[in-house]
Amino acid sequence: MPQPPAADIPRGADASGNVELRTWHPAGFNPAKSFTANKGFAPKTHLELVRDLGLADFERGVKMGGTRHYILTGMGMRLHQAVLRYAFDHMVEKHGFTAMGVPVIVREECMQGTGFFPFGREQAYHVEESARGGGHDLFLTGTGEVGLMGIHADEILPESALPLTYTTVSTCFRREAGAAGKDTAGLYRIHQFDKVEQVVVCRADEAESRAWHTKMLGFVEEILQSLDLPYRLLQCCTGDLGMKNEDMVDVECWMPGRGDAGSDGSPTGEYGETHSASRLGDYQCRRLNLRYKDAEGRTHHAYALNNTVIASPRVLIPLLEIHQNADGTVNIPEPLRIHMGGRTRIEAPIKRMP
Repeated sequence: MPQPPAADIPRGADASGNVELRTWHPAGFNPAKSFTANKGFAPKTHLELVRDLGLADFERGVKMGGTRHYILTGMGMRLHQAVLRYAFDHMVEKHGFTAMGVPVIVREECMQGTGFFPFGREQAYHVEESARGGGHDLFLTGTGEVGLMGIHADEILPESALPLTYTTVSTCFRREAGAAGKDTAGLYRIHQFDKVEQVVVCRADEAESRAWHTKMLGFVEEILQSLDLPYRLLQCCTGDLGMKNEDMVDVECWMPGRGDAGSDGSPTGEYGETHSASRLGDYQCRRLNLRYKDAEGRTHHAYALNNTVIASPRVLIPLLEIHQNADGTVNIPEPLRIHMGGRTRIEAPIKRMP
């Protein structure tokens, strides 16, 4: 059974029915205008920037893994790691989340329990261990949410242990079935990426769940604002919630290199999804049999929430495009510099890969 949407979710058939909640952009930058109008020069796309600055190798990635694969090289890999480390530390050090390292290859029960099966089965890579006498088939996870939620499956926790606030950084795998022809070039829609995820398990209380949803979105907004990345929040309508969410808000970052060509020949730019924040009520916890016992000794299925903290290399698209300079270099946002040897910008390497 799909999860019924919350009563206040706007009705709609698909993503076209989503409602913009709010936008944010740094002072002096207006996404309603073209990048050229904002900065005074035509932008390069992230594909051009990674080529010119030696940040990624798509041809060799495809040679090894097929379409939608890539190699991050040099400062591209360092920027990728810096973003992940900054976001992970933000959740642990500033907001007190418990750091976790969880399996990224799991049994089918874990995929079923978190609601990714049966509806999303075609998106998961399948390791057929049973055919080789291994006993259990295994699946590569598309998000750290699966491993984090599976930790307490079939457990009864004391109410005093709640809320659980967990975060992980993990490699994620998605087949992208049904995405043929969509975003085939570059770093937007790929089969393998890394993601910092946040999960909260709280009491079966609607008000508490909604409060956590707001806070979890706020944690993401703190990170994006500190990186000077323009973004907007979209309330997903009933037709875009998926099967397991009662409420979901997407976060989209402004990507100057996307969109059609404008009158000056450069891309007009458009928002691209980078995060999703979901309230699931007790949907996952019922399937996982994750319960807690209150002070009166009664057991309840807990409520669960999850939200992307950062996903890379997709977030490198707005990072590179927004922070590019007219000379082709890219400024490194201040919070990331400590993880990049104190550098303030990315320049073309003196020595390139052969």
